[in-house]
Parts: sequence; C-alpha cells; structure tokens
Amino acid sequence: MPQTCAQCQSEAAEDATFCPSCGAQLGAGSAAAPRPAAAATGPAVGAPADAPAARASTGSSVPPYKFDAARWSLADRIAGIASVVLFISLFLSWFGVSVIGITVTASGLSAHGYLYIVLILCILIVAYLALRAGWDELPIAANVPHLTVMLTATLVNLVLVFIGFIFKPGGSGVGWEFGAFVGLIAAIVAAAPYAVPQLRAKTMS
Repeated sequence: MPQTCAQCQSEAAEDATFCPSCGAQLGAGSAAAPRPAAAATGPAVGAPADAPAARASTGSSVPPYKFDAARWSLADRIAGIASVVLFISLFLSWFGVSVIGITVTASGLSAHGYLYIVLILCILIVAYLALRAGWDELPIAANVPHLTVMLTATLVNLVLVFIGFIFKPGGSGVGWEFGAFVGLIAAIVAAAPYAVPQLRAKTMS
C-alpha cells in the first residue's frame, strides 16, 4: 500500500524511507531504533576483560561519516546539481554593452554585490547535502525539517537571482548575456522540486 507524505501529500512506495518529491522522512522509516539497555555499573559476568576499553573507543555520540548517495531524494539531486550550475553562472557574463564596436561585459557578482549571498547559499546547500549523504540524521542539534531548509535556501536564491536578472545595471543600453539566463534557469530548477509539491498540496486542500 503506498505511503502518503505528511509534508507535501505526495505518494511514495510502501518501502520508501524518504519522500521522492520533497525529501521528507516517511513514517515507515521515521521510528528510531530502540536504544540498548544502560550498561551495568560493574563488569558483566563472563564479559571479556577488554570490554570497558571497547566501549570507551566507541562511546562517541557522533556516528562515523559514510557517504551514501541513496540518502538523497530526487529533489535533493536536482537541487544540488542546479546549485552548482548557479554557483558557476555567477562568474560568467551576465550583462554587456557595446561601446564603439567593443562589447564590455560584467559578471553577476561584479554587477550586483548582493549576489554574493547566492554564492554563499550555493556553497551551504552543497555542503548540507554532502552531510546528509553521510548520516541518516545530522549530528547537529537542529529541529528544522529538511524540506524547510532546502525550500527556504533555494527560494531565497531564486528571488535574489530574479531581482538581479530584472534590474540591469547601467540603463537601457545594457543587454543580458549568457550567464544571466543560465543563472536564472538554474535557480528555478533548484527551487522547483520543493516548491511545486507544496503548491499542489495547498491547491488540493
């Protein structure tokens, strides 16, 4: 029987752990594994002599990092690739103007200083997704759902890129260059996998 995501109301396979649309953890895999019983204050009868040392060596609360791309949902993969493309586009030519037959161009970062926020957010998005690929649950005390993190970050990027695309520096003689279109498309693609299911859920409710 298919599962229904509590975040975006999308359907997922019965054995799925994460929602394929928004990346939220599904009910089937949300239950935490039962904790082992607390260790007795003294050594257990028949326990090996090196048992305390073994517990001490594995007593860290942070599990080892083990990269597994299967922890990413389809939305995470799309947003990650699009964020890398958006990052690169900021260094390409966004605007150009012809002066006496010579075209002078400016990158997105040189034309709009606030696009450095987009640059930083792209780095944080990729780093965050890399951390999620290493742990089922991040070893960071954060109660913010994964969908909220990705939806907020990608929408902020989209808004800033859209503003930078619309407001050309230097007046009407300035035209768009290749990098501006690449950046705008990448920002839309990065936000769409998270925003579209939310819009569908609200319109259907």
